[in-house]
Amino acid sequence: MADGRIIKTEGKVGGIVIKDDWPGYRLDLFTYPEHYSGDLECVYIPHGIIMDRTERLARNIMDDLGDHDIVVLCVLKGGYQFCADLVEFIKALSRNSNKSLLMRVDFIRLKSYLNDQSTEDLHIIGAEDLSVLNGKNVLIVEAIVDTGKTMKALLKHVEKFRPKMVKVAGLLVKRVPNGVGSLPDYVGFEIPNRFVVGYALDYNEYFRDLNHICVISEKGKIKYKI
Repeated sequence: MADGRIIKTEGKVGGIVIKDDWPGYRLDLFTYPEHYSGDLECVYIPHGIIMDRTERLARNIMDDLGDHDIVVLCVLKGGYQFCADLVEFIKALSRNSNKSLLMRVDFIRLKSYLNDQSTEDLHIIGAEDLSVLNGKNVLIVEAIVDTGKTMKALLKHVEKFRPKMVKVAGLLVKRVPNGVGSLPDYVGFEIPNRFVVGYALDYNEYFRDLNHICVISEKGKIKYKI
């Protein structure tokens, strides 16, 4: 992915752009659970690159929000791994710099996908417990933003609890033709409109146990379709 024809850096806000013609890495170059043999097309973003980029995002967040108290709002289920790693990097920076970021972590669960399609029916689970956000600096941590409809609805809901400030960290942002709303404040990677799994991202609850972010194959979609 160091090939400049495939990926380029667009600065802190835009993240790393993966171009439409990026084919990914061959599966035989990496290790992954044998039970997913035949269910994946390629390794799209290797685990090591995810971790390096997450560490950079942690540094950006520390630069912007250091010496503040924040509530980290992790969007489940897909965001749990990204959130855990991001928080660990922020904790390490707090221990080893002259800035400190006091964090409380809370969780909310969103469900809007059926198979590989986003639906209009958004379920927010845990929404009744968000009174803790009142008057607080909030960092929403989400694994993937595609059309932006889900994030737009969540932001509207969070604002009802009158937080002092709201920032969003998104590991992945998809380029989709019907996108709405603005980009997250902190973006890991901007990717083409392909259905990806792994690093806690799922397809009907499968593939969360992949370390890498991979593209699911058509065989995999059929195998785990509900």
